[in-house]
Parts: sequence; C-alpha cells; structure tokens
Amino acid sequence: MVFDVLTLFPGMFDSPFADSIVGKAVDKGLVQITAHHLRDWAQGKHKVTDDVPYGGGDGMVLKPEPVARALRELRCRQPGSKVLLMTPQGQPFRQAHARRLAQQEGLIFLCGRYEGFDERIRTMVDEEFSLGDFVLTGGELAAMAMIDAVARLVPGVLGNRDSADGDSYSDGLLEYPQYTRPADFEGMSVPDVLLSGNHAAIAAWRRRQQILRTWLRRPELLETACLSDEDRLVLREVQRQTGEDCAS
Repeated sequence: MVFDVLTLFPGMFDSPFADSIVGKAVDKGLVQITAHHLRDWAQGKHKVTDDVPYGGGDGMVLKPEPVARALRELRCRQPGSKVLLMTPQGQPFRQAHARRLAQQEGLIFLCGRYEGFDERIRTMVDEEFSLGDFVLTGGELAAMAMIDAVARLVPGVLGNRDSADGDSYSDGLLEYPQYTRPADFEGMSVPDVLLSGNHAAIAAWRRRQQILRTWLRRPELLETACLSDEDRLVLREVQRQTGEDCAS
C-alpha cells in the first residue's frame, strides 16, 4: 500500500516510521511512505505556498495553486488514491475508517499549517479527518497517527493476522484486560480463569470484560456496538451490578 504525504515539513516523517512494526513493513515492501514537500509545486523565485487572507485577519492561508498541482501529479503517479485532508473540522477518525481505508491501494494525506487552507482546496479532496476536538500546529501528527492505524491493518504487516481482531474498537467495544507472567506480582494475581486452560470459559470472561470496560469507560460505544442477545444479558447484569456498587 502506498502512503503519500503532502506537507511543508517532510522531515517530520523520517523517524516515526523507521522502527517497530510499520518500519519492518516498509523494509518488506508491504507499505511505502513518502513525504513530499509542498514547495516543490510552488512557483516563483521564493516558492510561496501561503498568503494573507482576503477580508483581513491573523495568520496566513495555504494557497490553492501549489496544492492543485501537487495533487494532480500524485494522483497520476498512483491512480485511484484517495486524498485525505487533515483538519480540525473533519469527521472524527475511527477504527472503522482505518479498516475501510486499508482496502485502498493508495492514500494521499494533505497536511495543513498556519491559519488553514484556502476553502477551494476542499473541493480537491475525497474526505476530511480530525483526531479529536483539539487543534494541533499542523496536520502532520494527525497524518502519522492515521498512517499507523491503517498500515497495521494491511495484510502481512502484523505477524499474526488475528492480532487486530481483539483490538479496542475492532468490534465496537474496548479491549479486554491482558496479562502475562508472572502470575502474581506484588500481591496482584492473574484471574484464575486465564490459567485454567478452559478456552470457552476464557472467551466468555474476555467478552464480559469487554462489555464491562466499555460500560465503565465509554458507554456511548454500546449504542452502536454489534451485540448478541447473550451480550445484552451480560450488559444488563453489568449495569445492575455496577449500579449497586455505586449506590453502596
């Protein structure tokens, strides 16, 4: 899968993807990540990419011409790539988006800076994304996070292809608690069921923990999660028990 990033600070992308799982995926040729300098498509002696806003106001606004030239060229190099605009006004990025975008052959991330984009640039992109209700100094960190989330879902990137199935949000719920050796650490013991070897009991315990943790930490996720009839029974029991605990 090909990731292209259009940015005024391409050097920011040198280190984050040099190590760990994504770095190994790059070395294996499973993914390709290239940061392109927007100034390469700017014209004139000074390669200007921004200008003052019409109507006045603070800050500078990225100009549409260099962005348009860059996107035309990058789309010609990798036909079919989706262009994603990183902006606080975009839709919140979710795991479901990561799964869908991982099916693409290529993605082009457009990273903003300064006061933002000329509004006409929005007509050149396919989707707009935000990491949350906060503002960063630029879109680069958001693009890095999205690339990492998408790249790990590309076939072959994770050593175990089932590893992503139990992640938080993979099925609409938070992930269950994980434990490893030692079985007892400073008086804190691993739940007995995980040491039992009873795979059915372990699966049931993990599912219950997913529902419990989601109810306690992100209850709004339960409104859209795909729950079976058995899951709903567990949820009602969890709600009753935690309600009693809170009242006591």
